[in-house]
Amino acid sequence: MSHTIAVIAFHGVSAFHLSVPSIVFGDNLLKLGVPRYEVVLCAEKPGPIPTMSGFDIDVRQDLTVLASADTVIMPAWRNTEERPSGALLDALRAAHARGSRMVGLCLGSFVLAHAGLLDGRKASTHWAWAEEFEAAFAQVQLDRDALYIEDGNILTSAGTAAAIDCCLHLVRRDHGADIANQVARRLVVAPHRHGGQAQYIEKPLPESDDRDPLSSTLTWALTHLDAPHNLESLAAHASMSVRTFTRHFRKKTGTTLTRWLLNHRLQRAQRLLETGNCSIDVVAETAGFKSTVTFRQHFTQAFSIPPAAYRKQFQSQQLLS
Repeated sequence: MSHTIAVIAFHGVSAFHLSVPSIVFGDNLLKLGVPRYEVVLCAEKPGPIPTMSGFDIDVRQDLTVLASADTVIMPAWRNTEERPSGALLDALRAAHARGSRMVGLCLGSFVLAHAGLLDGRKASTHWAWAEEFEAAFAQVQLDRDALYIEDGNILTSAGTAAAIDCCLHLVRRDHGADIANQVARRLVVAPHRHGGQAQYIEKPLPESDDRDPLSSTLTWALTHLDAPHNLESLAAHASMSVRTFTRHFRKKTGTTLTRWLLNHRLQRAQRLLETGNCSIDVVAETAGFKSTVTFRQHFTQAFSIPPAAYRKQFQSQQLLS
């Protein structure tokens, strides 16, 4: 079943925010074994639309596209002090009421807030406009630190590159962690992100050989995630002092060992939940968590959904696709 994504263009739109959905969702997913998205560009008034980059784009569809779109993406709005037109706000409200998944990238969250879609919800936006957002929309729970926020079927992201994180998250929601990881690698984007909403797109490791004991150790650790790893044990495996191992590890991965292990264990858990039927206890043990309770806490905090509900939701999405 095809999935239509409507991306809204307007006078002065950011070319970057138009290109991100087109690139992420336009990746040839058929080669990865899943249906490709149908990305449709639309505007309140079709025709040549000037971008903020100084060139025009030819938009051939109007806002009636939103009436049948599965996902609606609102790119960064041109001016936070400008209220969007009534026609645009009405079209967004109608799409949401019909059940479309709504996405506000960066300052696009202002538009969704003007439409009243974020009332009582958590949201994110560019940090530089956080105070302005809070002053204008007191009824919205703004998270200043989040790269993106998912609250029900509405998602909002922080500035610029966080739009990529948000769109990759949608791919992960629709098709699972493995597909999202492959799309990220094809796009050559930084796959390991820090922030309030920790990103769990796998960070590829360099191919290891006998001359690179650190890479060999990390590759070994990934194949033994159920073992109780720590700095001392992995440093010993790499024949390094803890201090030397820590320095080289940070340089190679850009994070701490605790965070690196947690991210990969959560990725392992995602795959087990998506592809198998083993119990939650077995998933927790296989992924290397000390207890099922700890696993549930970390998984729910990372993905805003309990493991059992994640499995059910993912399997339901697979049946519909």
